[in-house]
Amino acid sequence: MSQPPPTVKASIDAIRMLALDAVEQAKSGHPGMPMGMAPAAYVLWTEFLKHNPKDPNWPARDRFVLSAGHGSMLLYALLHLSGYDLPLEELKRFRQWDSKTPGHPEYGHTPGVEVTTGPLGQGISTAVGMAIAERKLVAEFGEIAEHYTYVIASDGDLMEGVSGEASSLAGHLRLGKLIVLYDDNDISIDGRTELAFTEDRLKRYEAYGWHVVPGVEGEDLGAIRAALREARADPRPSLISVRSIIGFGSPLAGHHKAHSDAMGPEKVAATRQALGWPHAPFEIPEEIYADYRRALEKGAQAQAEWEAKLEALAQASPDKVAEFRRRIERQLPQGWEAHLPSFAAGEKLATRAASGKVLEKLVPVLPELMGGSADLTPSNNTRTPDMTDFSPDNPAGRYIRYGVREHAMGAIMNGLALSRALRPYGGTFLVFSDYMRPAVRMAAIMGVPTIFVFTHDSIAVGEDGPTHQPIEHVMSLRAIPNLWVIRPADANETAVAWKMALERTDGPTALILTRQALPVLDGVRPKGVERGGYIISNVPEAKAAIVATGSEVSLALEAQKLLAEGGIAVRVVSLPCWEAFEAQPEAYREGILPRNLPTLALEAGTTLGWERYAQRVVGLDRFGASAPFADVYSKLGFTRERVAAEVRALLGV
Repeated sequence: MSQPPPTVKASIDAIRMLALDAVEQAKSGHPGMPMGMAPAAYVLWTEFLKHNPKDPNWPARDRFVLSAGHGSMLLYALLHLSGYDLPLEELKRFRQWDSKTPGHPEYGHTPGVEVTTGPLGQGISTAVGMAIAERKLVAEFGEIAEHYTYVIASDGDLMEGVSGEASSLAGHLRLGKLIVLYDDNDISIDGRTELAFTEDRLKRYEAYGWHVVPGVEGEDLGAIRAALREARADPRPSLISVRSIIGFGSPLAGHHKAHSDAMGPEKVAATRQALGWPHAPFEIPEEIYADYRRALEKGAQAQAEWEAKLEALAQASPDKVAEFRRRIERQLPQGWEAHLPSFAAGEKLATRAASGKVLEKLVPVLPELMGGSADLTPSNNTRTPDMTDFSPDNPAGRYIRYGVREHAMGAIMNGLALSRALRPYGGTFLVFSDYMRPAVRMAAIMGVPTIFVFTHDSIAVGEDGPTHQPIEHVMSLRAIPNLWVIRPADANETAVAWKMALERTDGPTALILTRQALPVLDGVRPKGVERGGYIISNVPEAKAAIVATGSEVSLALEAQKLLAEGGIAVRVVSLPCWEAFEAQPEAYREGILPRNLPTLALEAGTTLGWERYAQRVVGLDRFGASAPFADVYSKLGFTRERVAAEVRALLGV
């Protein structure tokens, strides 16, 4: 292995020392990975990565995902050195309040960060979605959408199950422009990986259908360069094993104590001496900046060439380029909402079935919609007759067969959404949202408009029993900030729920849909649904209100009639989306649910949380049971007689 030229070595050591100094100043962080992977990152960023630091959102840029997000100083050093809008002062404020250098990279917060990576496994899995998006958009728009997706992943990423699910699907789909640099250093926080992680990871990835490059020495720039070239030439996704040394150059090199935490002044000084780095903390010589900032000229030239191609395509196919630009800007086509179906009062339809009918109307007019399901397509109603499957032989397909991989599906959908030109949705049973929760949470943190379709929303699942009957899940999802949870009461509310989800561009939406048929209701007000809550049935001089969601709205209306027969007047409020309702002016909310009006909440799930709106709750704080759904509802007290009795008790009559 030849030694790099002194100027190149200095550029690599600049990454190491910026990481070490930033962690030392913050007294917090993870210096080991950046120090070990600096050579591989240097080769990737200076020789292979197509990017323009002056335009981090250039659509044709290569994507770089630091899945090992704890090593965030590696990325911050690269962004700063390459000329992104990340001044040195921000590196000095690493992990401090309101800095651009948080502990883990955050999309939308730091220029050049492509994805929020915190929980291990999420980054590499989201990158699979990015690679799918690239393949799909190239099939639609040609070379103007081409790019590579590069990942640095750690042992921890490969231990997490979500990465195995996503990598399996990536191999099946032959995503040749996905290249993962595996930081193969045999170290985790507890010690050497052999404590818990002894399978042959490279053979596992070969079994997934990946191209694998084994044993690339982490300090051998020529070998790293050759491995990247080999990966780019292979039609399969690639995993390059980079045999790095964690904490390289420090007294803790190769030891698990180098993984995290500041090393202390003595070890930092010893590292400076070992690397031959004579500069003060955060001092970077101009020749090192010059080396990295070649990216500014290269990036500007690459983008100019791309824009020339885009202009040429605009001359030849103006509609195609106009569509590309519309999609990248997340603008919906003019008049799309006119295609939303409406449903006649009196018919009965499960909201999952209504959702499928909505998609049948929207898929032909919204080419950005890309659907999928975790092996529950017939149950989730997520595939329309117009859709074909996305596959290696059909990259223009708009439906992804995720298999039984809910963990991966959530993360991959986030990667699709990050393309901006695709609006992904994917279905599974509500009870399995637990598997997807990290990805749902990441979507909410990133503010990307992923649409999660959760069907089989209550004890009405029936015979499958308590393992498949969600009790706490709706309220659990409502606890996630920036996630809209919409539980429509009937088919018409379902159509509006889709409208809300598609018009939202600053965060994800979860649609909570029934297995059982529900009556199409009189009194549904689309504008009221969009505001999160409205009075679906009012009466003069109401003595109380029943507020309900989903399937329980029709039950509330039945109880209203029963109470009326006894001379008790109540209004019924449908509250499909708490988050949209809370965003309304106080005067609107007070008009729907006045504080001085005794209120009963009704929902077939946990009662926790309903105290926000009601003084009494008919809910469920136990698990369900296996029986036909009508029997489960009756046995667990979801009857009009029980609801009416609870209203009387609320009123003391």
